[in-house]
Amino acid sequence: MFKRTLTSYIQELAKKYPVVTLLGPRQSGKTTLVKMAFPKKPYVNMEDFDNRSLATLDPKSFLQTYPNGAILDEIQRVPDLLSYIQVRVDEGDYKGMFILTGSHQALLHQAVSQSLAGRTALLRLLPLSLEEIRDAQISDSIETIILQGGYPRIYKENIPASNAYSSYFQTYVERDVRQILQIKDLIQFERFIRLTASRVGQLVNYASLASDVGVSAVTIKQWIAVLEATYILVRLEPYFENFGKRLIKSPKLYFTDTGLACYLLGIDSTEQLIKEPNYGNLFENWVVIELMKARYNRALDPRLYFYRDVAGKEVDLLFQKGNQLIPIEIKSSKTFSSSFLEGLHYFHEQTPKRALGGALIYGGEKTQQINALQLLNPENCSQLIT
Repeated sequence: MFKRTLTSYIQELAKKYPVVTLLGPRQSGKTTLVKMAFPKKPYVNMEDFDNRSLATLDPKSFLQTYPNGAILDEIQRVPDLLSYIQVRVDEGDYKGMFILTGSHQALLHQAVSQSLAGRTALLRLLPLSLEEIRDAQISDSIETIILQGGYPRIYKENIPASNAYSSYFQTYVERDVRQILQIKDLIQFERFIRLTASRVGQLVNYASLASDVGVSAVTIKQWIAVLEATYILVRLEPYFENFGKRLIKSPKLYFTDTGLACYLLGIDSTEQLIKEPNYGNLFENWVVIELMKARYNRALDPRLYFYRDVAGKEVDLLFQKGNQLIPIEIKSSKTFSSSFLEGLHYFHEQTPKRALGGALIYGGEKTQQINALQLLNPENCSQLIT
């Protein structure tokens, strides 16, 4: 059993809000977390047809069955129930009455903003972070963790990653994407998602993807939106501000879990991963998501962006801390080179009043202070933003 960092934060927020909503991808451990955090609460799975039917046909009677509240899992299956939950929690001052989980952020965001605004804390749980993996006494190398990803079931049941992600991908396509988009040609969609995996960390080019897949750019945008909504992809936005340079405004895409990205690229072993031409991008993907997890796991917004101008000058990540920006470079190389710091120095030159320190996260083992900059390894990179 994994100890999830978010547990204490969700328990504290349940003392302040009548409803707590936990979002995240399927199988990331949401159900296990809320059951452990609130062991005395009744658990109701809205994927169950009978539960869903009762909640849909007679929502008032359904909620009366749980006078002290309950855990309602996969609540996006009955979004209309949220307005009845609003009425219920407004009748009293009972904190932590309902704990909701969901795996489709777009559907829930719309419903929550309409019905539960100001009444719920909204949290996110991604697959296991490195901190949580190490707490479970798992000493796998970073390359192995990038390959296997962070879904708890893979570690708990010792399932080969390729088998686990094959099943996950097929279930995901059948249950979520196909239902939402009514996709008729799954081969085209599979080609699209594999191409997306080969372009992690790159600027999104809708026209190029559309041409390679054989669909319209509008369709590509729709597919990406659904992959984001179901927590398969994460969009990283550029930081917009007038730094005296024209800035690139296209976002970048990363996979929420590098294990799925490796599966889609046909990578089956760490040896193959290290030799993979896209290894640097996959390492960057892992670091970006690891830093996002460090923030989400403490009930904080990521506040992560990237910087790139039209001259091609780039910083992989910017962490916004108040009104200051911490630049972060990511390199998969296990050997340090002073050239890796060039982007950080350039950013300081462009924004001397806004830039605050900075860090290079690389694939080696050393940690060191280099003047105002930090050299960090994968094991301690999350300390930079927590």
